Amino acid sequence: MRRSGEKTPRGRAAATNPANRFESLHIESDEPAADRVPTRYLRDESRSVLSRNDSPDVPFDVSLNPYRGCEHGCIYCYARPTHEYLGFSAGLDFESRILVKEDAPALLRQALAAASWRPQPIGLSGVTDPYQPVERKLGITRGCLEVLAETRNPLMVVTKNAMVERDIDLLTVLSRHGAVSVAISITTLDVDLMRRMEPRTAHPTRRLQSIRTLREAGIPVGVLMAPIVPALTDHEIPALLEAAADAGAMFAGYTVLRLPGAVDELFTHWLEEHFPVRKEKVLHRLESMRDGNHNEARFGLRMRGAGEWADQIRTLFETSRRRVGLARRGMPLSVDAFRRPEGDQRRLFE
Repeated sequence: MRRSGEKTPRGRAAATNPANRFESLHIESDEPAADRVPTRYLRDESRSVLSRNDSPDVPFDVSLNPYRGCEHGCIYCYARPTHEYLGFSAGLDFESRILVKEDAPALLRQALAAASWRPQPIGLSGVTDPYQPVERKLGITRGCLEVLAETRNPLMVVTKNAMVERDIDLLTVLSRHGAVSVAISITTLDVDLMRRMEPRTAHPTRRLQSIRTLREAGIPVGVLMAPIVPALTDHEIPALLEAAADAGAMFAGYTVLRLPGAVDELFTHWLEEHFPVRKEKVLHRLESMRDGNHNEARFGLRMRGAGEWADQIRTLFETSRRRVGLARRGMPLSVDAFRRPEGDQRRLFE
């Protein structure tokens, strides 16, 4: 539990580590929270790197996650509870205990070389951001992109980080074969709100520049407003889509906030600290869209919600999207150029 008056450490969105639902023992310290919480990186020993899902709410069946946990620290992140499976907390642990899959490129090559692999779009990444800060040093995501560019296996990238520009050379290889799509996720244009809500992501203006840079390089790129927070960011929909279109975005999509598991407690405490006056309005709007709850797990409803406010958000988004000329989704990706990986990568830039 969070103690009254406890403040969020610098550079973080979560203030505490709520109890892990899978652990019977939880230690509460009487010591005041540290002003700073350092990030620690742990080696992930997973022997496979591709995950499969059966959700009709996402446009891919296979995802690739080079990292577990995410230093971006977005307070609303639906992936936070996944850290509990590792024995950590969905709170500060999620954004400060990062597991890195150093063997991801080799494991991906092995998976794509298997006779059982059926060429299909891979989502990078389905859970945590592939371009979080440590990627600049480790280059695991880039190593995976090298394998994907070599094999020409189609790829869908979602990120909140401008670091994606670093890999334009590899994305261009895939783009030549109609095998790549990039979505830059922008939640808000309000810099103060961004720094509180998603403290280690790229500046909104910098993300818009990434859209422009990718489009100029001929790479299909769009904007993803994910999530829209009712009564906090929904009023930004028209301006955000217009800014994205001006930057060269080709398509736009959105999701609506949902708060699974421990994210509910974390987000509620975040509202208490940063937006106490708006707290009840935000939560009541969310409840009206989630059948009286803060989360909805059912396919078809979990990403968009239902009810009057969900309809208003959908109408505003669709009207704004059409007004600025953005498509509803990117073009289908092609598997026609796929080829099994070889030991020699000299063919990469042929």
